[in-house]
Amino acid sequence: MWTYHPDLLAQPVPRYTSYPTAADFGPLEEGAIERAIAGADGDVSLYLHIPFCEKICFYCGCNTGASGKRARVETYLAALHQELATVASLLPQGARMRRIAFGGGSPNAIEPAEFLALVDALHAHFPLHQPEWSIELDPRSLTPEWSHVVRSAGITRASMGVQTFASHCQKAIGREQSTAMIGRSVDWLRSGGVTSLNFDLMYGLPHQTPEDLATSLEYTRKLGADRVAVFGYAHVPHLVPRQTMIPEDALPGAETRFAMAGQAHDILTGHGYEAIGFDHFALPHDSMARVTRAGALRRNFQGFTDDPADVLIGMGSSAISGFPGLFAQNDKHNGRYRTLSAEGRLSANHGIARSAEDALRGGVIEALLCRGEADLPPRLLGEVQDRLAPFTARGLAVLSGTRLQITHEGLPYARVITSLFDAYRAATQRRFSSAI
Repeated sequence: MWTYHPDLLAQPVPRYTSYPTAADFGPLEEGAIERAIAGADGDVSLYLHIPFCEKICFYCGCNTGASGKRARVETYLAALHQELATVASLLPQGARMRRIAFGGGSPNAIEPAEFLALVDALHAHFPLHQPEWSIELDPRSLTPEWSHVVRSAGITRASMGVQTFASHCQKAIGREQSTAMIGRSVDWLRSGGVTSLNFDLMYGLPHQTPEDLATSLEYTRKLGADRVAVFGYAHVPHLVPRQTMIPEDALPGAETRFAMAGQAHDILTGHGYEAIGFDHFALPHDSMARVTRAGALRRNFQGFTDDPADVLIGMGSSAISGFPGLFAQNDKHNGRYRTLSAEGRLSANHGIARSAEDALRGGVIEALLCRGEADLPPRLLGEVQDRLAPFTARGLAVLSGTRLQITHEGLPYARVITSLFDAYRAATQRRFSSAI
C-alpha cells in the first residue's frame, strides 16, 4: 500500500489531458481553427460530441443535457452534420482519418438511425483509411439494437460508465443500474464486435466503503473488461451545481480516498491487469497495455491513449481540437453552436496558441505521466529542483543528473509532481479537483 503524505496532496492540480490545460484557454484569433485544419496533414483523429443523456447523473460535470426534447436533439444533430461538411471542406488532400471516437454525454441517447446517419456522413465527407471506431455508452439506455449498430458501424472499442456496482452508492449519485443490466450490455457489445471494452469506475463516492469498491472491481474483472479507469470522484458543487444533490457529509475523507486508490491498484494488478499511469489499467493483450510496454503511450483530451496522431479534431458543442501549435474549443452553449454551424461557420473561438515553451513543458508532463520518467532541460531542472526535494526525500521520485523518474511509491503523486512544470498553475489552481 502506498504511503499517505497529506501535505503533498493538499494542492488541487489538473489531470493534464493537455498542456496548457483547458482552464488556461482564452479568446482565439479569428480564423485560427480554420487555418489549423487546413494545415493538418498525415494521420488525423476525429471526436464527435453528443451532449445528451437519457438521465443526468448527480456527479456529472460533462457538457450534457436530457435527451427527452426531440426537437433540441434533432436540431443539434443537423448542426453537427453541417460541421462535418465544413471541417471536411477545409482538410487538405494529404489528411487521413485513422481514428473516430463518439463521446458525450451518451451517444446512445440518440436514436440508432440517427447515429448511423452520422457514420454514413463521415464516410461521405472524409478520407477514411481503415479507421478504428470507438464509442462511450450508458448501459441504462442501451438496447439490443445497439449491438447491430455497433457491428454495422465497425466499432471495436467501447467504454461504459459503470462507476459502481453498489446499489446504495448508485442511488446517492443518481445512477441506478443493476448488475444484470451491465452484464447484458457487455454481451450485446461483445456480440456486436467490440474487442476492447473499458469500464469507468469511481472511488470516493457517497457512502462508499472499501468493501463496495472491492466488489465493483470483482464484478468488473468477472465481466471481462479489457480496460479499467478508476477515477476519484471530484466534489465541486460550486462548479457543477447538480452535485448539490450529493450529501457532502457522506463522502469518504481524503485518507480513505487515498487508501481506495491503492486498493484498486493492488486488486487489479493482482488479477493480471497492467497499470497504465496511476488510475488506468489494461489486460496484457489490449493495445493500451502493449503501447505502454513499448514506451509509446500518449495523452490527449480523451486521457491516456494509444493514438499516435498529433492532430485531433473535435466536433460538436464544447468539443476540443488539438494541433501541435493550437488547442481550440467549440462553443459550449448548444444554441450558439447550432446557430454558427448552421451558417457553415466553426464555433471554436476559445483556446490557446501553443508556444515553443508550452511544447517543451508539455512534453515533460506527458513523459512523466505516460512513461514515469523524463529528461529535464537544465533550465527547467533548475526551476523546480527545490520544489522536487520533498518528493525525492520521501522516495516518491528519483533525480539522476537531469533524468527524473517517478517511483512506484510515487505513482499517486504523479499529477502533483508533473504540476511543478506547469507555468500556468499558480493562476488557475482553484479550478481543479483534489490530486487523489
